Amino acid sequence: MKKVATSHSRRATRLLALGTSLAFAIGLTATAGVAAPPTPPPSNNYPGSVPPWAGSRAKTGTPLSNTTVEGEIYLNLPDAGAAKAFATAVSTPGNPNYQQYLSPSDWIAKYGPAKADVTALVNYLKAQGMVVTSVPASGLYVVFRGTVSQINAAFSTTEQTYSFQGQSLIGPSSAPSLPANLAAKVQAISVDQGRLLTRPSLATPGGSSDLAQPSGKPVGPAPVDAPCSNYWEQNKVTVPAAYGSTSFGTGICGYTPSQLQGAYGVTSPSTAGAGQTVAIIDAYASPSIESDANTYSQKNGLPALKAGQYQQIVPDSRLFMDQALCGQPSGWQGEQTLDVEAVHGLAPAANILYVGGNNCGAGIDVAMSTILDKKLSNIVSNSYGYVGEAVSPNALMGMQNIHLQAAGEGVGLYFSSGDNGDEKASLGYASPDFPASSPFVTAVGGTSLAVGKNNDYLFETGWGTTRTRIVQNPDGSLSYAGAQPGAFRFGAGGGTSAVFAQPSYQQGTVPAALANGYRVSPDVASLADPYTGYQVGISPITNDHVLKTGSYETTQYGGTSLACPLTAAQMAIAQSATGKTVGFANPAIYAAAKTGNSGARDVAPQSSPQAMVFSSPVSGASYLVGTDNDTSLATAPGYDAVTGVGSMTVRFATSIAGQ
Repeated sequence: MKKVATSHSRRATRLLALGTSLAFAIGLTATAGVAAPPTPPPSNNYPGSVPPWAGSRAKTGTPLSNTTVEGEIYLNLPDAGAAKAFATAVSTPGNPNYQQYLSPSDWIAKYGPAKADVTALVNYLKAQGMVVTSVPASGLYVVFRGTVSQINAAFSTTEQTYSFQGQSLIGPSSAPSLPANLAAKVQAISVDQGRLLTRPSLATPGGSSDLAQPSGKPVGPAPVDAPCSNYWEQNKVTVPAAYGSTSFGTGICGYTPSQLQGAYGVTSPSTAGAGQTVAIIDAYASPSIESDANTYSQKNGLPALKAGQYQQIVPDSRLFMDQALCGQPSGWQGEQTLDVEAVHGLAPAANILYVGGNNCGAGIDVAMSTILDKKLSNIVSNSYGYVGEAVSPNALMGMQNIHLQAAGEGVGLYFSSGDNGDEKASLGYASPDFPASSPFVTAVGGTSLAVGKNNDYLFETGWGTTRTRIVQNPDGSLSYAGAQPGAFRFGAGGGTSAVFAQPSYQQGTVPAALANGYRVSPDVASLADPYTGYQVGISPITNDHVLKTGSYETTQYGGTSLACPLTAAQMAIAQSATGKTVGFANPAIYAAAKTGNSGARDVAPQSSPQAMVFSSPVSGASYLVGTDNDTSLATAPGYDAVTGVGSMTVRFATSIAGQ
């Protein structure tokens, strides 16, 4: 049920999938009836491996003892300080070691965990009756599955069920433990389901708040006829006075590739990104991605994907796991489609490698290691994230080791900053999303973009969308159902980390009052507002069990899920033009931004607030849509926690690569 580039790769993927299934079955058979291990001493426990949501107030019960839970154990780096110093040195312009990257095998040999330690951990897990499902060549972590009773016995904890984000999740009620000989080698034990709430940072103009009647028909005629515009203010409508005006343009129908090429400065589309590969990571896999991308290309004047230009490494669909908690393959299909069509639309000559996880938890790490352990690409776009940093602190550090490997090898990781502003509505406190908050990845925030009639750049504002409904009064006049700017709908994630210290590259650029000694994200930004979003073509999955798809259709997406692949595509164009590999880009980004002539577009508040009118085709409701109101996050001259140092352009990307 998956698309692959060649018949050879189809056979190889199928054999890999069947081999994995066989190993899983053998593992279950070989370990049955193994006695529970002795209780490890309390000194060998991991209090930082209990997720912050696993508290007594959220506890709802006890899971069945035979319920299977995915686990992941992150090993310590033998010398984490040296690995960080090396990653920083090879990524910093002006350093004698700048761009002197290591090969995957050399990085693993120099900084990775000892193979004997990995083997000892694997043997321990198998001896406790659990099935080891993945161990990357780097040895940075071990992925396994076990029943609740096996996990309780092996780690001297008690798995409970908790309510978090409207989901029932399994997690440990006390710090998990390991025997002393293993504990010294392990950084984190993840035996909770919190990571299965990883979601794409994808946004659409409509949504759950635009529900139609049960009949499926709109609730009534829109009070304002507001057909979408193909470019900024193509169509204008009259509405009640707001922001000093009664006339506003309508929301964008979805920008096309040629419009974004013009807005971001792609001067030679036919060769843009030539010789470069942009890797994309998501969960699962769309069964129609190649045909959808080629149909989309034909309709938008793009060259079709050449033979071998699109490749993918995906698990057999029979091995897709944890689909209900992860939001189903259909919930990730739009993300993969957007990522692929955004990269191809902006950099038509670039190669694309899609690597799909078998779920949205450890499967994402496995997908990343698939790329890093063989350096299949030096640019990786990741349009997903957790709810803030609400993952166990030890696991955050364990995942950062993967980012260190990427930086040491010269692989740039680009992560969406999120679509829910400061996340306070979800968590009760402000938090940037992880992995974007990691100091060794490039976090991509969002903007609302105005493109003119001639594909020319007009302006950008910070992505922070508010909406006020337009209602019709009994006398036929119109008014607003509330004061401006209205209710927050969505906006770029960002803010100050509670976990990671401020990296040196941000010092002197990020205001000290904002950082307070910690990492602040995002670093750069690109188009994210779905009301000024991107047009995509997709054959949506209609049956997640058999991955059946419907007819091809055109729709519109946004979110920092769009901003991230657009930024990655621009870096591919820059690397192609300069012949250099940027790798982890943040030190170069901040250095270039300080020059004042880098091409970065500083996104600051507009002198007059910008707004649009949108009529939902689903509900029939009409809204005045405001911009640049992103929860507690705010744009400002210079660095800000919505757009970082500014909006990415091809010129800015080239100045970064040229250092």
